[in-house]
Amino acid sequence: MPLPKLRNTEIAWIVEQVAQYIQQKRETYRGRAVPLDGNQRLAMQPFFPSSALDSARVLALVGERVGNPPFYAQLVQMGFSPADLPDFAHMAAITFVDTVVSHEPFTDRLLFHELVHVVQYEKLGLEGFANKYVRGFLSGGSYHGIPLEMNAYELDARFAGAPTKAFSVSDEVQMWVRAERF
Repeated sequence: MPLPKLRNTEIAWIVEQVAQYIQQKRETYRGRAVPLDGNQRLAMQPFFPSSALDSARVLALVGERVGNPPFYAQLVQMGFSPADLPDFAHMAAITFVDTVVSHEPFTDRLLFHELVHVVQYEKLGLEGFANKYVRGFLSGGSYHGIPLEMNAYELDARFAGAPTKAFSVSDEVQMWVRAERF
């Protein structure tokens, strides 16, 4: 089923709700999250700028899950099917600006993927990230069609294929920004 057609005011409202949700969840989890440990930092250092590695905090939840945003009920009223909306409880991890919350133990690949999002937030800002995420979801038709996610999956696959072959995630994300691929 195709996603509903929305007015610009409705899209702006969703973007605002997403940005507020991200900020609120960052505040909720930031105090419990910890800096990258030495091994994580060592594995990620050839790929990420110090700014991302220094600001990032990680938290692997045990016995709890990140809940779906409270505005999902309004999205259903706007015509979205609950099946269309990403289910946060089934995601491996979620990045709230610089705070990565995982539902499973961190692997290097999972951490890499989420740190790509940290860099995306650095480049776009919270509001810009929320805007690109919502508009990417609406134009892509699903979670996997969101260009921000496509970028992170592409880069984490590149990392997984050659974890010792360094490249700059910051430069790669910047290329997508310049090319307006988000």
